[in-house]
Amino acid sequence: MTKSAALETLEQVMTQALAMANTDRSAVRAVCLAVSGVNHPSDQQRMLDWIRDLFPGHAKFYVENDAVAALASGTMGKLHGCVLIAGTGSIAYGVTEDGKVARAAGAGPVLGDWGSGYGIAAQALTAVIKAYDGRGPHTNLTREILRKLELSSPDELIGWTYADPSWARIAALVPVVVSSADDGDEVANKILHDSVQELADSVVAVVRRLTLCGEGHGKDKFPLVLVGGVLEGNKKWNISGEVVRCISKVFPGVHPIRPEVEPAIGAALLAWSHHRKGLKLENGS
Repeated sequence: MTKSAALETLEQVMTQALAMANTDRSAVRAVCLAVSGVNHPSDQQRMLDWIRDLFPGHAKFYVENDAVAALASGTMGKLHGCVLIAGTGSIAYGVTEDGKVARAAGAGPVLGDWGSGYGIAAQALTAVIKAYDGRGPHTNLTREILRKLELSSPDELIGWTYADPSWARIAALVPVVVSSADDGDEVANKILHDSVQELADSVVAVVRRLTLCGEGHGKDKFPLVLVGGVLEGNKKWNISGEVVRCISKVFPGVHPIRPEVEPAIGAALLAWSHHRKGLKLENGS
């Protein structure tokens, strides 16, 4: 997306949000943009430079990674704990009370986000091709994926995949993998078990680096916010429950939270929190 297109999109969604709140830009005191891929101060500065002209001079601006807003949506704005996002992509992101941060995964499918929706579905497509050409075991994923995509042969999967290899298009096959696992398919079950371990390993790495579990015995309680379509409840296969179970073997103090509000609300809570801190500093309190 070009700079002008991004600015236009930002302006549109902000205008819509203000209209829904029955207010206008003059009333805005703080803005928090939570954006995927913002991982460096230079990324933040670029976003800040883009939006300053959209609001009056007295407004304060803050830019965060979208994982921070997802965390805040589960902790009601308090930045402490870990968030696991598993949708089309995946990332584990943690923050300590004194502001230290750490992340694991989130590097995209080429660099191995295998617990993500894309990773799960890509493994399923690979399993179908391997079964077809004799390199892998038979799997009911073949029948179910072909039915879902209205294809007649695994040969056609190659053309379908590369016609538009967008991450979200591939990740949309995750429900087929879950339903096949629910029905007892061994290949689908292995894919999900491996993905659960990948997601759990990401959280464990972040918690360990930030010592969110406490010093010494490592059993202190800490929040783990769970966000994303892959972690939503299913029939027999409860992916989020299995992830938490794996993590609790290492860190029994893990406290899973499934947010009742959207990450956008988390961004608003962050804006409010930043604004309050700024006011306290200005007032010397």
